[in-house]
Order: sequence, then structure tokens, then C-alpha cells
Amino acid sequence: MPRPGFVLEVDRSTPPLLFWRGEGFSLERLPAGRTRVVYGPEPLDPVKDVDGTIRRALLEPVDSDPLPALLFPGMKLTIAFDDVSLPLPKMRRPDVRQRVIEAVLDLAAEAGVDDVHIIAALALHRRMTEAELRHAVGDRVYDAFAPSGRLYNHDAEDPDNLSYLGSTPNGEEVEINKRAAESDLLVYVNINLVAMDGGWKSTATGLASYRSLRHHHNVSTMQLSRSFMDRHRSELHHSNWRMGQVIQDAGVTVFQIETTLNTDIFPEPFGFLAKREWEWSPRDRGTYVATTKALKRTPERVKRKIFQSMESPHQMTGVTAGAVDAVHQLTTERVHQQQLVPVEGQTDILTMGIPYICPYNVDSIMNPILVMCTGLGYYFNFYRGRPLVREGGVVIMTHPTYWDFHPVHHPSYIDFFEQVLADTTDPLEIEARYEKQFAEDEWYRHLYRTSYAYHGVHPFYMWYWGAHAMQHVGRVIIVGGDPRAVRRLGFTPASTMDDALEMATDTVGRHPTITHLHTPPLLLADVQ
Repeated sequence: MPRPGFVLEVDRSTPPLLFWRGEGFSLERLPAGRTRVVYGPEPLDPVKDVDGTIRRALLEPVDSDPLPALLFPGMKLTIAFDDVSLPLPKMRRPDVRQRVIEAVLDLAAEAGVDDVHIIAALALHRRMTEAELRHAVGDRVYDAFAPSGRLYNHDAEDPDNLSYLGSTPNGEEVEINKRAAESDLLVYVNINLVAMDGGWKSTATGLASYRSLRHHHNVSTMQLSRSFMDRHRSELHHSNWRMGQVIQDAGVTVFQIETTLNTDIFPEPFGFLAKREWEWSPRDRGTYVATTKALKRTPERVKRKIFQSMESPHQMTGVTAGAVDAVHQLTTERVHQQQLVPVEGQTDILTMGIPYICPYNVDSIMNPILVMCTGLGYYFNFYRGRPLVREGGVVIMTHPTYWDFHPVHHPSYIDFFEQVLADTTDPLEIEARYEKQFAEDEWYRHLYRTSYAYHGVHPFYMWYWGAHAMQHVGRVIIVGGDPRAVRRLGFTPASTMDDALEMATDTVGRHPTITHLHTPPLLLADVQ
């Protein structure tokens, strides 16, 4: 059995700890006697017969008739799937989405179903390229459906292909993809990389329009969510579940298929990243030294290409199909089995190394807004119960935080960073004064619909994603970041970890307690 996660109390014999720094790493010594390190569990054993397990899930679903019983000649069948934001990094082919979609299509063909559409559930993310679609669904599916226009990206700004289904008791409007809404059956193929994914969030977010998304991607919802990884304490999820009820009441039949992956993320020679530092072999130490030296000499553009081309050896640990709620409950249990680590209490400081990738910079650039979102929106929220850092504490992140943006993928990010954040970093003020302007800008809409740009409002949502953390902590320090970019974010730059720890004492006092969130592998701290 793989070893569970655990909490290490740092003493004088503890070796330096690994920190991500974008497309690079560093080893840092944290104070002995008042530092702890949270390590995630080792990767679970994968399913041995992937295709057989998928087919069995379709034939033996939970709280639903078997998939073949829901299929009939002349019906409209729509298959939606998670976009390029999952998994991270992209997994080696065949992608698990391909294997699930092929199994669904095989059953559809046996039932005589001819009217089938396959939709990448983008929400307001950028469109997937042909290469990315081929990677996700496979060449056979792509070549059979894309040329005839039956495999495509969801367009959240196409009024002719959106369907308004009603509103929740809270006044949240529900508008989703028209083809999906009018189908006899909507099959959603999901990847649950973390506990935030899946459930009604798949359809109510992935296939929605800005008209719908604005009801739960806003500052109030984010500030009221006590971890996006804890559905029952997340206002984001409460809103999605209310919208899911509207979708059901409108007569949309959803057959949910959720897959889980283990945390075997990085191939050799980067296997040392997921190991506990005192267990590094001489080869691991040599690889770390050689890799770090080589990366320091490598131009940034080349480093990005190297890391973004990496394919993960992720393997499937389970698949469940059927009714949305029943499926998601079992999926969440499996994610917890892989990631949950019991942790006692909070500390004054939380340290984290921010990697080169997040859901919104695949084949792109980790711009400063995404650095903030990854640290304060995702890593900070890797908890259940209470945050790892106490209220009024300090978050210390390591990342180069370059003042650099992908002009095709993130055009509205550039204007948000240079105009909006130059004026204010307060999420509520930003939302009130600027969101509508960016969300309704015709040029941003055009780029979202015809190019490969994130929606004009997307940088706002990324900023809101960190609103809970910004409200909770007293200070954020970024080690090794471009000082101008870090200050534009409203944070404090530091040259070294020692400098950052010294700066933090102004907020939390002398001799603070420290938690280091060690990733990879991904983990979920169950803080008591």
C-alpha cells in the first residue's frame, strides 16, 4: 500500500526543503523547532484494466439506469468534457477522456444513435487548439467528428447557441449551451484532479455563459467560501448545486462520468520532486544539482517550452458514472483517499513554492495575476476545516513573477494588470468599478470567440479567486519575484527566504511558527 501523507516537525537534522520557483527550484532551510512540513500521500495504485473498468461503470452506474438503457435511435446525444485546464500537466496519451468518450460512442453506435455532438466545456477559458483537442479525445474521435462540425469548443458568447433555463430561488440565472440543454441525454466526462472539480460544477460552470457565471464567480461568493476544496463549506459550490437543480427541473438529463487520477505527476528525470528530501538518493541529488544549474543558464522562453511539453504519467484510480450527486460523493471520497492529510492547528506563516503551471497557462505564460491566483486561490485553499495559516498571518511564496504576459491567450490580463491594478487591488472596488467594462468589451469578446484568448472578465475572476486569502492573511511576500510586478499585485518582494521570514516578523512577531506546504504531490490538509 502507498504510504499516507504526514506532517514532519523540522529539527536540526532535517535537510533543506524543496521549493518550486516557476520553471526552476530551490532548496531552503526553515527554522528548526517551529517549522512543520505537510507531505501528501504517495500515489495510489492505478486501475489495472482501465477500459474494462470504464465499461463496467457505464453498465453499472449509481442511481441511474445503465447507459445503454438511456440510448435509442433518433435521439440527440451530447458528450461534454473538461477542457485543457485539466489535468496538470497534460497526461500521456491516451488521455482518460479519450478512453471514456470512445466507450460512450461504442455504446451509442450499438444503440443506433446517429445525432452526436462532442463539446469542450470551456466556460470562459480560451478555445482549445486542434492539437489540444486531438490530445484530449484522440485522433479517431477527432477525425470522425470535427470535420463535420460535431466536435467543437463551447462558445459562452454565442447568443444563438445558449439556452436560458430559469433562475434559482436566490435569483441566479441559469443559461447553458443550447445543444446540451436540448439533448435527450447529456453525458459529461470529467477529471477530478482536486476535490473542487466535478459535480454540478461541471455543467453549471463548464457549459455556462457570463450571464450565469457572474452569480458565483464574484467577490462575495469567494470571500464566503471556506475552501473551494470543501464543497459543503464553499459558497461557489452551493451556487452551482442550486443551478444544477434548475437544470434538472428544466428536463435536462445528465449522465455524469467522473474519473480520478493518482498523483504520479512528473516523469523521470523529475521524479525527485515528489520525494521526501531525506529520501533523495545520490542520483536524485545529482539530478537536482545538474537540472538547477542547467535551468539557470537556459533562456526563459526555452525553459517554458521544456516544461510545457512535459507529459505526466498520471494513471486512473477510479471511474464512477450515473446521477450527478451520487457520482460526486463517491468521487470525492476517492480524491480524499489520495490527498487528505490530518494536520493539527494553524501556524503564523504558510510557505509555498509556486510551480510553472496552473489551470490557465497551459502552453502559455504564468503571468503575475496567475501567480497570485495559484498561491492564494489554489494552494491557500488546499485545506478542509480551517486554513493552514492563522487569521492575520503571513503567506510566503517563491516565484520569479515576471512582468510578462501571453499576448494571444491573455490580452485582457495585460490591461487589467497595467490599468486596473495600478488604480486599486481591492477586489470589491475592482468588481464595482471595472468588471462590467471588461466583460462586455466587444474586442475581448471577438478575441475569445475567434482566437485563443481568455474572456475579457477572466482576470477579474482570477483576482477574486484569491479574495478569501487576501481577506484572511495580514501580509503576502513573494521571494525572488520581479519587485515591480510584486508591488503591483499589492504584495511585498523579498530577495531571499531569510529576508522574507525577517519581514514577516513585523506582522506575526518574533519566532513565528511556520507550515511549509510541500508539493508535489497534491494534498488536502484536514486542519483540526
